[in-house]
Amino acid sequence: MSSAAVSAASSCSRKPNEEPPQRREVEQERRRRADEECSSAAAAGAMEEEEEERVGEVDSKLSEASLCATTEEEDDEEEEEAAKDAIELGPRVSIKEQLDKDKVKTERETPPFHCLAARFFILPLTVLRRTDHATETLEPDVKITGLSILSPARPDMVLPLPPEPKSKEPWFTLKEGSAYRLKFTFAVAGNIVSGLRYTNTVWKTGIRVDSTKEMLGTFSPQAEPYTYLTPEETTPSGIFARGSYSARTKFLDDDRKCYLEMNYTFDIRRDWPSS
Repeated sequence: MSSAAVSAASSCSRKPNEEPPQRREVEQERRRRADEECSSAAAAGAMEEEEEERVGEVDSKLSEASLCATTEEEDDEEEEEAAKDAIELGPRVSIKEQLDKDKVKTERETPPFHCLAARFFILPLTVLRRTDHATETLEPDVKITGLSILSPARPDMVLPLPPEPKSKEPWFTLKEGSAYRLKFTFAVAGNIVSGLRYTNTVWKTGIRVDSTKEMLGTFSPQAEPYTYLTPEETTPSGIFARGSYSARTKFLDDDRKCYLEMNYTFDIRRDWPSS
């Protein structure tokens, strides 16, 4: 058999759908490249999706921040609106209507003329009188109404007030070596007298022989007089103690205001004067 016949027989024996080996390799290479291109495209798509997700998160955060800011601004606006709404405005009226309302209100609230006279004339006069009276009685007023010498086993010696000035007769006479006490009666008016005290200075032949200061106390005004007794004392005795004395007595307060000052003379003798 010839070579041509052999080749023809082999070509006839190959299946009609079977492709040559070279074409299969080319097709496989093409498919492989297509698969690689699809894989790269899928990876690129995944990267794009991740980028979009990141951008979406950023946008959501920005939108939330803007939403919060907007909410705070809206809250401020709502508070301002609420404050405006809290002020209730009345209905609008014309100037003439408002003047008429004010006139009627004034006529209703204005008291009669005699009430106004009492308010603007009588009441101020009463206040002035009270003020003048308070001013007049602002300073305390103390009056010594009685002075007595008390000695045991004998009647009280009531002295006239005030002593007669420039009298040659002694105001009183005491027995030497006898115990005695002074009794003051006084009235307080006007205001409280603070630190009322009694001072007494005694001289004999121009020499000061005794000086006494006695605190009586603080007294408020009252209708009834006050009474005060000094501590008990004893008159000096002996030949040099007997004789005539001169004295000055004062009643003062803390402000050194003098309510009574008396200058007088008295004697110390062997015995009490005959009554």
